[in-house]
Amino acid sequence: MLKPAQLGRYVIEGLEELGAATRLLLSLLARLAASLRRFGLIRDQLFFLGNRSLSIISVSGLFVGFVLALQGYYTLQRYGSAEAVGLLVTLSLVRELGPVVSALLFAGRAGTALTAEIGLMKAGEQLTAMEMMAVDPVQRVLAPRFWGGLIAMPLLAAVFSAVGVIGGWLVAVPLLGIDGGSFWSQMQGGVDVFADVWNGVVKSLVFGLTVTFVALWQGFSCRATPEGVAQATTQTVVRSSLAVLALDFVLTAMMFSL
Repeated sequence: MLKPAQLGRYVIEGLEELGAATRLLLSLLARLAASLRRFGLIRDQLFFLGNRSLSIISVSGLFVGFVLALQGYYTLQRYGSAEAVGLLVTLSLVRELGPVVSALLFAGRAGTALTAEIGLMKAGEQLTAMEMMAVDPVQRVLAPRFWGGLIAMPLLAAVFSAVGVIGGWLVAVPLLGIDGGSFWSQMQGGVDVFADVWNGVVKSLVFGLTVTFVALWQGFSCRATPEGVAQATTQTVVRSSLAVLALDFVLTAMMFSL
């Protein structure tokens, strides 16, 4: 059982970390205009974070679409509504699975890479060397990666959902015998651009900001040792995943319960 002194120390340390993380986030947001003036740095991070994550996002989306179509068909068939499997697959992807699963995959692939990269730069005293040369490491190193991740995440979620819909069609129409016209017409008639698609885009933006910032903060604040970098990389996956799932509940309650 924790003693009052230990509990108080943990609370104070947690508040100090929260305050430092908030200052870093506000600093990154304030550097948007300066970052856009050197868009080449953001472009390079878009390639590193987005393009190199495209394969795992696409393959995962395809198999998620396969599974959704199979499960949806066997469930809807009991009620004579098997033709609505296209609507089920699309709503599941654009509302929930597209943003959430993409964010979890993004945290596992790109988030850990960001944390390890920043942590190794800190352990190698490269960030300290930049400060000695009057180069702001937040502006030069962290800001392009932050905005690159924020832009890449909605694009990856869109690719995930689009490939998932194609995967659902491949299972539902050629394999299960659902009429292709019914598949697409049910989907087009039941999916609303603003209530469904736009809310999914908002989710992916929030998740992209969260995952990217957690990864950068863990690398920037880790202990400058190999053990510290390894621990920070692990914490990136754990904290990002928990944050994405918690935010998904909050955003879903706000968007779809009204």
